[in-house]
Formats: sequence, C-alpha cells, structure tokens
Amino acid sequence: MAELRAVDITAWFGQHKVLDRVSLTMPAGGITALIGPSGCGKSTFLRILNRMHELVPSAALAGEVLLDGADIYDPQKKLIDARRAIGMVFQKPNPFPAMSIRENVLAGLKLTGTRASRSEREELVESCLTRAGLWAEVRDRLDAPGGGLSGGQQQRLCIARSLAVKPRVLLMDEPCSALDPTSTRVIEETMTELADEVTIVIVTHNMQQAARVSDTCAFFLASHGTPGVIVEHGRTDAMFGSPQDQRTSDYVNGRFG
Repeated sequence: MAELRAVDITAWFGQHKVLDRVSLTMPAGGITALIGPSGCGKSTFLRILNRMHELVPSAALAGEVLLDGADIYDPQKKLIDARRAIGMVFQKPNPFPAMSIRENVLAGLKLTGTRASRSEREELVESCLTRAGLWAEVRDRLDAPGGGLSGGQQQRLCIARSLAVKPRVLLMDEPCSALDPTSTRVIEETMTELADEVTIVIVTHNMQQAARVSDTCAFFLASHGTPGVIVEHGRTDAMFGSPQDQRTSDYVNGRFG
C-alpha cells in the first residue's frame, strides 16, 4: 500500500483551465472518495493521478503527484512504472471482448513485460478473480469470452485485471454508475475488502455510496465558469455529519448537483 499525494495540481485543456492548485493526500490502506457536481474536474484529477491526462493532445499540467514521496511525473520515471503502480478501473466495464476470462486477467502481464510460468499464471488468475469477488462465478468457464459476462461481472473482471500487475493504488472512475443495485453492492463489498491491501481512490456521484465505502472524502466544486477546486476534505463521517463549509452541507444533503 502507498500514500498518494497531489500537490498544487493545476490542469488545462488548451486554454481552458479545469483545475486550480488542487492538493490532496490520499492515505495508504484506505478509500478516498472524490465527490462533486459534473464538470468540476474530479475525473480529470483522477486521470492525472496515473498519467492519463497527458494522453490528450491539448492537455497541460502543473504540480506534483507523489507516490510515497516520489513524483510520478519526474522525467526519470517511466510511464509504464506509474501505470503498473497505479491501476485504473473505468466507468464503463471494458474487458477485451475477444479474450477469454483468463486472458483478460493476464493481459496486464503482457503489457508490462512481466514474465511468469504457467503455474504462476494460473495461481495469479485464481488469486485476482477471488480478490475481485468473481472466482466462484467463473471458475468453471475461464476460457469463455470476457465480453460474455454480465455488466457487474465484467466490472469485477476489470478489477481482477488491474490487480494482476500488483498495483499499490487503484483508481476507480464511477465504477458502479452503469450497474444494477445488486452488482453495485458486490462491487462495494469488493472495494472494502481490497482496501486492506491497496489504496483506493474512487470518483462517485452517489452520496450514499461515498458514505458507505470511503474513509476520507474530498468535495470538488467549479462555480460560475471557474476551474475546479477542493472546497473541503477530511474524514467521511465528518464531511457528511458536520461539514465545515455550507456548500459541502448543501451538496451532500442533495440541495444542488
């Protein structure tokens, strides 16, 4: 597990500034929820945390992202090392449809050039699917296409795929927004169990979900065309029970957003 810390992050798309001097510490071994209305920069911030922001041609960035004190944007650091240490699960499940369930889990090994024997690969498949809460459901059909699973199962397969390269941090961008309530509950249980071994940062618009699963919370807001900033952050129970800023209270209680 690793502490992830953003320091004075400012981000642009072309001339449009989307984040302004955002600083946030995401503690090791916990779940940090990023909340706020659409368009306030939460997902951009999440993508900055594993160097996906720079994939956009017009994107620019200032500030630091520190993984246990080391800046992942240091020119001496390899992009692949940042992606291996800081995994990502997206809003829409994206298993590789032409690959089997087993191949999906192991896909990250090929992308990172990680060598493993056949027995090590089989152990890894079982371990990752178990930790993602999917093993019992697919153990007898590992050679079936990953795209043939239900939406909730596909999302857990994507979590298993991320875990296969042994990340220290797992970023999740609204991982339950396209899922039914039953699948959402399973994903939330999976997140809670994984927090014992990997630091998790989740973007969610579901206030009940943020309150259920996260230990700490950060409220993002962009008002009247200004860039996104963090209005307030702290322990989730305090953020929801006794927020210090009236805007936080209004948002978590559903008065806007």
